Amino acid sequence: MALKPDPTAPFHSVQYALRVLEAVVKHTGGVTEAQIARETGLPAAHLAHLLLMLRREDYVERVSDGAYVIGDALVLLGSGGDRQKALQRKLQQSLTALRDSLGAAVYLSRCIDGEVRITQYADSPHTPKVNEWVDFRSAAHASAIGKCLLTQLDHDDRRDHLARHKTARLTSRTITNEQILFRKLDAQPATVPVLDLQEYAVGTVCAAVPVTAGLAVGCVALSLPLSHAHRLRHAAATLNRRAAPLVLSMAL
Repeated sequence: MALKPDPTAPFHSVQYALRVLEAVVKHTGGVTEAQIARETGLPAAHLAHLLLMLRREDYVERVSDGAYVIGDALVLLGSGGDRQKALQRKLQQSLTALRDSLGAAVYLSRCIDGEVRITQYADSPHTPKVNEWVDFRSAAHASAIGKCLLTQLDHDDRRDHLARHKTARLTSRTITNEQILFRKLDAQPATVPVLDLQEYAVGTVCAAVPVTAGLAVGCVALSLPLSHAHRLRHAAATLNRRAAPLVLSMAL
């Protein structure tokens, strides 16, 4: 199930979005789209797309005269001691919107002290999360989340993780040979979602894309029952495009 790279998702979009936000913040009384274009050098079509995303995520607002000013989400994320709570709320809102858009359970995961941690997720009765029948911390070699995080680690950190969590066979599709696993991780394009086609659990398919900000190693993922595997390609591509707001929240 090949997925073509999208060179703009999500990191290039975030870099451009940050330039747009810098322009809006600089003009405390509001700034027009034309002025933003002059200051950032972004083409009109690309800028319009970014402004739409930033408005949808409440990072900017458009006032009555058509100018753009900073939005509530940007204010909250810069609110001193409340920043961590504001960030968690913002990320949860983005995950919930992704869940509804994809029709799939979604997960935000990070590599913390060399361990796989699912820090937030959004599911529903119609989009149930994966049954964690084996601790995700011990299944990085098999899950889309784990493999996506491992692709972002260097060779030594990967070996350190697998020295603590052996590559056990969870299904008939699980890769247990470390050399084969490392070759696949090294060959994984950074802009293509990592897939799990029943490697972690029979009856479940998953996809994950990196959402790294600074030195933090993270990813956002989705899961679908096998009966919905025909939707995985499209859902993974959408996840890749829609990951930008998550990366942006983490980068601010």
